[in-house]
Amino acid sequence: MSSVIETDICVIGGGSGGLSVAAGASQMGARTVLIERGEMGGDCLNTGCVPSKALIAAAHTAHGMRHADRFGVAAVEPAVDMAKVRDHVKGVIAAIAPMDSVERFEGLGVTVLQASAKFSGPAEVTTDQGHVVRAKYFVVATGSRAMVPPVPGLSDTPYHTNETVFDIGETVEHLIVVGGGPIGVEMAQAHRRLGARVTVVEMFEVLGRDDPEVAGIVKDRLRADGLTLMEGTKVVSTAKTASGVSVEVEKDGERQTLTGSHLLIAAGRVPNIDDLDLAIAGIDSTPRGITVGPNLKTSNKRVFAIGDVAGGLQFTHMANYHAGLIIRQTLFKMFWAKADTAAFPWVTYTDPEMAHVGMTEADAAKALGAGNFKILRWSFAENDRAQAERETHGLIKVITDGKGRIKGASIAGRNAGELIMPWVQAIAGKQKIGAIAGLTFPYPTLSEVSKRAAGSYYTPSLFSERTCKIVRFLLRF
Repeated sequence: MSSVIETDICVIGGGSGGLSVAAGASQMGARTVLIERGEMGGDCLNTGCVPSKALIAAAHTAHGMRHADRFGVAAVEPAVDMAKVRDHVKGVIAAIAPMDSVERFEGLGVTVLQASAKFSGPAEVTTDQGHVVRAKYFVVATGSRAMVPPVPGLSDTPYHTNETVFDIGETVEHLIVVGGGPIGVEMAQAHRRLGARVTVVEMFEVLGRDDPEVAGIVKDRLRADGLTLMEGTKVVSTAKTASGVSVEVEKDGERQTLTGSHLLIAAGRVPNIDDLDLAIAGIDSTPRGITVGPNLKTSNKRVFAIGDVAGGLQFTHMANYHAGLIIRQTLFKMFWAKADTAAFPWVTYTDPEMAHVGMTEADAAKALGAGNFKILRWSFAENDRAQAERETHGLIKVITDGKGRIKGASIAGRNAGELIMPWVQAIAGKQKIGAIAGLTFPYPTLSEVSKRAAGSYYTPSLFSERTCKIVRFLLRF
């Protein structure tokens, strides 16, 4: 027997974005229903951001043990127990899970339905448990999942995606990773440092979305760690073998067969929209996701889509940013609120980390034109803290327009994800380079690379012959 629930906001999907909308809306007085068919916390908590960073932390520790001799401490080869590493990862998830739990959200006043949902009309959804939810507004926050490419033999080959790779509890002898984007590369380096041989197969370029100069620093470290990077390489077929898997690849017309113990597919993401019956509600979509306008509203004026399912940049903090826009529009009727990604940062959690905000050099050349922008660089090798910690493999690269306005920044280096924030703030505030150059940074910190890069903007004029003449003149008095 079905039950009808009348509410103000119905959120479909209990990942980061959906939880943020539900928590905010309920605490601000809106009647809120949250529908989640899987684990609360979604991909980020259970199979994405949290477990990957926990695994990377274990790998970082193992790497530090192997290279302790650079500090005069005896280096040792760590004994890696993958079952215990898996337990560590699961323990981190368990520690965070209560914040995303059904109990917490019910305590916030949210009606949580643990069920699957699909649209049954333009203003209602129906769950597989017989609930009919009618709402003033709907927010689709169903996220995305790993894209499994149509490779011959793959359906009969054991493989992992981000949904299963953190369940591995046995020794990984040789991991073959299909896909050289952030997920593939992060997992590749982590498993290499935990003792596996690793081969990354990428059809185009590894970390191809990022500035090539900055990404090159990360790729140099990956190769130094012993990873094999096969760029411009197509996967032809896969097969199960007695000892694991085989992957036939092709580059420049030549084929070879790779053999490994484990296979990880990290070839992109697809939106979770297949079973929502979007058409019944008049919601337009493409294979990339639900079609939305700048305000995240769909072709159905009652329905918004946020996060990965909206087809844009796929990051947890993007979903949370979207959530704030939804709260402003649905609760406070600020329908002019629109998504603005000009100052949106992202981080790839390799070692060294790679962080970016705003324009790259290629973006600037296209948008501003050759000769209408400046590139500022500063090497981590010229930073005293980096020298003290033996972490000199890094670079900051900043883009300004011809008038000194900050347009973009990319960093490859230790703690790049933390170092990017002053540049995010500067771009968001439409500041000029002097805003960073004029700050006082504590010494010795890695953050000084930002000040040094910014200060280099003024070097040509500050130490010019004209300046020298002015100084010599003034010193006469």
